[in-house]
Amino acid sequence: MLAYVLAFIDRGNVGFAKLQFMGDLHFSEATFGLGGGLFYLGYSVFEIPSNLWLARIGARTTLLRIMVCWGLCSAALAFMTAPSHYYILRFLLGAAEAGLFPGVLFYLTTWIPPSRRSQFTALFMSAIAISGIISGPLSGAILGATDGLLGLKGWQWLFIIEGLPSALTGIVIYFVLADSPQTAKWLSAREVGIITAELQSEANTGQQQRQHNFAAALRDKRLYLLAGMSVGLIAGGAGIPLWLPTILRGTGIRDSFTIGLLSAIPYIVAVVVQQLIARSSDRLRERRWHAAVPTLLCAAGWVLLPQAMGHPWMAIGLLTVMTAGYLGATGPFWTMPSLYLSGSAAAGGIAMITTCGGIGAFFAPTLVGWMTTATGSLTYGLYAYGAIMTLGAVVMLVGTRPIGSASVTAQAPDGELRLAAKQRVDA
Repeated sequence: MLAYVLAFIDRGNVGFAKLQFMGDLHFSEATFGLGGGLFYLGYSVFEIPSNLWLARIGARTTLLRIMVCWGLCSAALAFMTAPSHYYILRFLLGAAEAGLFPGVLFYLTTWIPPSRRSQFTALFMSAIAISGIISGPLSGAILGATDGLLGLKGWQWLFIIEGLPSALTGIVIYFVLADSPQTAKWLSAREVGIITAELQSEANTGQQQRQHNFAAALRDKRLYLLAGMSVGLIAGGAGIPLWLPTILRGTGIRDSFTIGLLSAIPYIVAVVVQQLIARSSDRLRERRWHAAVPTLLCAAGWVLLPQAMGHPWMAIGLLTVMTAGYLGATGPFWTMPSLYLSGSAAAGGIAMITTCGGIGAFFAPTLVGWMTTATGSLTYGLYAYGAIMTLGAVVMLVGTRPIGSASVTAQAPDGELRLAAKQRVDA
């Protein structure tokens, strides 16, 4: 969670830095949009190799490499002076972070059984909301308090102050994280046995319906339908932190610190909604509609947002609905790939799904930036985000079906399942 909080701060702080560096560096909206999207292009290119390699070398070494590299790339943005610098560093930032999200999802499958995985996935992904709560006020304060300090602009200090801690955290994580229950020094042998038995019990329940080999998974159409949903969810969700400060400024708010404080409101509400939806999804053992309905609400918010320009509180209300919808969908949706995939297929398949989403997140801000420059208005770009998210949700609903009552989860309630696993170990 800490790693993901820092990741979202570093990938999204460009939206706040934009409030200053656009004028200093004379960038156009099209330039900004392309650079915003290039992050996801770099992310997509290296996503699958990174996650397949994680399955071999473990989470600790992978996170060390990822966090040190992205922290340095983020800090280096402070010294860009031309669009080419911006493009290269945003691409490298994405390439460095590639594998973090699908890697953690794969990592969770080695610890948490499917019947409870949506809650844990949502808990991990609440880092997105936490980053939004922290980064808005922090970024706004840095922009105002450090401008001119030691001859650097506020936006330059923003990248340095928020980038370097990520590199240091990667080193800390390397020494405190365990690659698996079997290597966790803080678990007794009996506790490791209970965890292993529970994971094996639920894995056996659905093994006939899951692909275990990545090559075989590539022939499963459900992989591509989930990738379609990923495009809509990641592209639409990524647009929120990228354009939120610009949207708030467009309503007439000019003070950077005020924009930062107000930008935290949607995330405060969203983190609560996210956990409630995940608990409901686990309780009802249902994923598709729990992912689709919040996504469609977010899409509706994008479409209605142009009507709120000039009305700050209406805009904040819609942004709150959008953020809650986006984050609410994440827990149920990102639990779905592990219902169909396991082993190396899970590592590669999850990475492929996020890669497709990253490609969509590359084209979306590039398109929105170009449309904004061409028309002088952000309106048509907001409509585009809404259309992408709607299409993704529809593709997922139509193309996937519940995989039966077994659904890779045990028929027994969670408490009975844990008791049965414990009894097997004791025996």
